Amino acid sequence: MQRPFSGSFRKFRSVRIALFQPDIPQNAGTILRLCACLGVEAHIIEPAGFPVSDRAFRRAGMDYLDAVSIVRHVSWTTFEAWRKGAGVRLILATTKSALPYPDFTFRADDVLMMGRESAGAPEAVHKAADACVTIPMRAGLRSINLAAAASLILGEALRQTDGFPKSEPAASFGDA
Repeated sequence: MQRPFSGSFRKFRSVRIALFQPDIPQNAGTILRLCACLGVEAHIIEPAGFPVSDRAFRRAGMDYLDAVSIVRHVSWTTFEAWRKGAGVRLILATTKSALPYPDFTFRADDVLMMGRESAGAPEAVHKAADACVTIPMRAGLRSINLAAAASLILGEALRQTDGFPKSEPAASFGDA
């Protein structure tokens, strides 16, 4: 079942990020930091390739984990039950799509799913997705780092839905 384990928990009317069975804690921590800074709820679908706990994310997420709402789902099945109950679209980022993410029309209640670093998302996830998008890139290269890919697609989704935080920036680029 889903449950928050870090940060404040509230209802979101913003794009969300979901990580399907993440393999690399540093990527997950970086994505959680991104979610904290942009006010985006994060969902983690287990099992993960590392312990899913505050401690496991501290190195990459630093002190930002206290500012992100994280919802854990013990399985794909529990995530799907939550998603269907919430009535939200699942948008899968995948190298197996022909639809470039800038050409897709995002909605404020979409869930952007990132697959595993080692294997992407299984066929069942592809079939359940309401849409699949890809990042246009040069031929002959496999993929972009998961955290970088999440940043690109989330940025476009927030731009389209006017979902960026409205406050003044707290720090300049490169500040820790």
